[in-house]
Amino acid sequence: MTDLDELRAELDGFAQPEKKKGHSAREERIIAGFEEIQRFVDEHGRTPQHGEDKDIFERLHAIRLDRIRALEECRTLVTPLDHQGLLDGDYAIEAESVETMDDDALLAELAGAAGAPELTELRHVRSSAEKRAAEEVAHRERCEDFETFKALFDQVESELKSGLRTTRPFGKNATIELNQWFILDGQTAYVADEGEEFDSPQGKKDARLRVIFSNGTENNLLRLSLVRALYKDEASRRITEPNAGPLFSETWEEDDIESGTIYVLRSLSEHPYVAEHRELIHKIGVTGGKVETRIANAAHDATYLLADVEVVATYKLAGINRRKLEALFHRIFAPAQLELTIQDRFGHPVKPREWFLVPLHVIDEVVQRIRDGSITSVVYDPATARLSI
Repeated sequence: MTDLDELRAELDGFAQPEKKKGHSAREERIIAGFEEIQRFVDEHGRTPQHGEDKDIFERLHAIRLDRIRALEECRTLVTPLDHQGLLDGDYAIEAESVETMDDDALLAELAGAAGAPELTELRHVRSSAEKRAAEEVAHRERCEDFETFKALFDQVESELKSGLRTTRPFGKNATIELNQWFILDGQTAYVADEGEEFDSPQGKKDARLRVIFSNGTENNLLRLSLVRALYKDEASRRITEPNAGPLFSETWEEDDIESGTIYVLRSLSEHPYVAEHRELIHKIGVTGGKVETRIANAAHDATYLLADVEVVATYKLAGINRRKLEALFHRIFAPAQLELTIQDRFGHPVKPREWFLVPLHVIDEVVQRIRDGSITSVVYDPATARLSI
């Protein structure tokens, strides 16, 4: 018997170890889904959120996490994996309509957590609507008439640098309208045209847009496709409309002056073009001191066209934010900026930027509109020499 026991002991070393009980296919899907949520948290530093401003996959992750939290079976299964504390605390399931989601994608993503019948695994597979939207946004062509829009792009860039425009996350105001500006995939995008509205298959209003991009390309795509693309691009931004902000306020900033003067100058230069259009060419500025002191050295300063100037109008104001006020004037009169290059005292070419071909009475109207607060949406039309809204 002893020999047999020894033989059995030796043979036990070659025996296959007992197989541990594995997970069912459904449990594997639940675990895989939870691991996807964990990867999302690692990548974004937060749990997936609900809301139409979120990427469709983030919304699906959020619904799946709700289901896992709500079902005791699921919680028990994935609790040993929860190193991020996703299951800690008492969570109220956040309701969200799923009417706009692709049915197949939603069912596939929720199959594990919701206990649906066996379905083919569709993780990492985009819905057909998402695929169409991505393809549509990616399909851009050369904009043949880009020169028509280039001045607009240059103006918007200048207004962003001056602070007259700012950028905000797209989700803060999830609408797209004609003549609005966005940043998508690192390119400035302008909605140049919009077709007739129609009802999309999801029951939402949609329209075909012509979108011009700052790299000289364009795209004719659906508005809802552009919305999806802006949501998907985490770096996308909405460019705000020109807004001078509070020119007159009770709280003082670094660029504010307690009292100051808007001054309008006319050049006495003998340059042929300036002499011919002298009654129209004006320089507009703001100073907190004396205007006379500001222009004392005009004849030796290229900013003043290397010539003496005369003061043709002044306006006393209080509580002025100088930077915003000057940016406002430049925005309104940008279409009429004087295109003139002169040589400075050292023979170097200089292109002064603060002179405009604008009648004095129009400048006076702008100042009055600044005072009464109606200036925000006003633009200047050089062809008619008038302001318009």
